[in-house]
Order: sequence, then structure tokens, then C-alpha cells
Amino acid sequence: MTNDKGIFIKNIYYMLTYAFQVLRQKNYKYVAAEEFDDVQDLFAAILAKGIAQQLKQGLHREYVTKRENLPLMRGKLDTHRTINQLTQRKKILACEYDELSVNNIFNQILKTTVFLLVQDSGVKNARKADLKKVLLFFDEVNVIEPTRIRWDLLRYQRNNKNYEMLMNVCCFVLDGMLQTTEKGSFKMVSFSDEHMHKLYEKFVLEYYKRHHSYLTEVRPTQVKWDLAPDTDERMIRFLPIMQTDIFLRYKEQVLIIDTKYYGKTMQTQYGKATLHSGNMYQIFTYVKNQDTTSSGNVSGMLLYAKTDEAITPDCKLVMGGNRISVKTLDLSKDFKLIAAQLDRIAEEHFQK
Repeated sequence: MTNDKGIFIKNIYYMLTYAFQVLRQKNYKYVAAEEFDDVQDLFAAILAKGIAQQLKQGLHREYVTKRENLPLMRGKLDTHRTINQLTQRKKILACEYDELSVNNIFNQILKTTVFLLVQDSGVKNARKADLKKVLLFFDEVNVIEPTRIRWDLLRYQRNNKNYEMLMNVCCFVLDGMLQTTEKGSFKMVSFSDEHMHKLYEKFVLEYYKRHHSYLTEVRPTQVKWDLAPDTDERMIRFLPIMQTDIFLRYKEQVLIIDTKYYGKTMQTQYGKATLHSGNMYQIFTYVKNQDTTSSGNVSGMLLYAKTDEAITPDCKLVMGGNRISVKTLDLSKDFKLIAAQLDRIAEEHFQK
């Protein structure tokens, strides 16, 4: 099955397995073997298995501050509140202390996501049953308002690293979840372009890391502006940062890839379809500033995800001595064909 943009849902799973290596573990094999009619059913399957696995290791705990009235001293004394209690002839102490708790933001996000997926009509009943089973272990965890989650503030360390993939899946779900007109009913109505672009970018990067180990560099990187030595340093700070999505290097050859995931890959001006001018200027700027010696060894590529548009960009140009190409990756094809196209891109640009 495909989602609303024509991408095979199975391919979304494969992309996730490259973005998050944990999905390659054997306990997720049954997810890879299944067929899914809706992307939210896929996410429900991943979360059901992932949370069940996490429960075996124990839910993540963090210190949270508690304030209670106690007969004995614990932690720090709240003097003002204690005096108020004493004036009311209550022989108790107002205490403030830290305690390890499962009721933290990570588990709150998990519970909120599972709670909403259980109500989603796109999730199969068997999957809902699996989700309800794991919900039984979240009694001490609060449900939170999804719009108040600060995803950018989540931090991962050794003791909660396993949550990173789960949090990303939750982010995909909660940002696409809208309440329907039926009271208490929810449905995931969209898998946003923003999330798909991030997943698409990370998938392509991790694919080259995994399958093209001969490359000496596979990473996102910043290209420095090729400025004259006497450039006033005070002016440099006003220049925009040139952050590439994917930087590939083999010996002296470099390929800079900018991944693009849009509803429309072409822009229309005066009835004529053309490539997005901003994208072309961007990749050209990256290439020319990276190729400081004008060797021609630096190439650039715009790699679009295919839409349902009739025109599919696919061209190669030489600009100022450097190769600039535009390719389209069809995510509705069998994954083997997607992999083969990514392999051809590397083979065409790097002479081993």
C-alpha cells in the first residue's frame, strides 16, 4: 500500500531502518514481514514492539521534584509553608525532595502517542490490542498535550538512547494527528513534508554510509565561503551558513547532495515548468565555494523525491567547470530499485 503521496508504506519502514539502526534488530523482524494499509498502523506496530522491548529493560526514570506535607523531614524544608501549617496547628512539615520517577517527558510522550493510536481508525484491532497491553505499565505516567511538546529540547544520553527512535516515531505521529468531528476520535491525516524531508535526508546519508564504505567521507558538513584573505572578519559573521545535507568524498572527488522533498518539484512561471531557482543557486554556491582551486573535482546534485507530477527532473549540466545534476528518486518503486538508483549515483561520480 502507499500513503497519500504515493510512497510505499513498506519503503517508509525501510527508510526508518537506515535512519535508526535499532530497527535492524531481530525483534523487529515481524514488522518487516508484514504489509500495512496505513502508515499509522506501521507506526503502531513499531511502537508496540519497541515499548515492549523497553519494558523488559525498564522504563526510563528521571529525578522529578516533589512537594509534600510529611510527618518527618525529607529533602529540603519549605520554611514558609511549614510555618503556615504550624499556625494552623498541623504538626507536619512541608518538604521538597527529588525522586526517581517514570513520569517524565519521554514516557509521557510514549503514553500520549499510544493513547491516540488506540483511537485511530487506521490502526488494526490486533495492533490496538498490543498497544493496550503496554499501556497497562504506564499508570504512573501522565498524558500530555501534544502541541506543548518541545521536541528540540529532548536530549539523549547513554541511559535513554533507546528512546531516540521511539521519540522520532512519536513525533511523526503526533504532528500528523488531528481530532475528527466525532468526539474522542482521532485520525492521523498527514505525514508532513517536513518530517518526510528529514527522514528522506537521513535515509540517503545512512544508505551511503552502510553500502559504500570505500568513501572516505560520508556526512553532512558546512562549506566555508571562498573569501579573499583580506576579507574583514567583522563582515564574515553576516554571511549565511552553507550547511550541506550530504557530503561524499572519494580521494580528490567530492559530491555534494542536497535532498529535496516537496509537494511539487517544479515551479511554474508564465506557464513554463522550471526547476526551483533557489535550489539551483544553492547547490551551485556550495560547489563553487568548495572547489577553491577550480579543479572541477567537486560536483553537486539536487536529489528530489518523486511526486505525482508529470514532469520528473533528470538532467546533467556543466556549470563553470563543475558538474551539477538533478535526479529524482521514486519512493513508490520496489526498494531494490531505489537502492540501485542510489548505487548508480555513486558509481557515476566516483572512479575507483
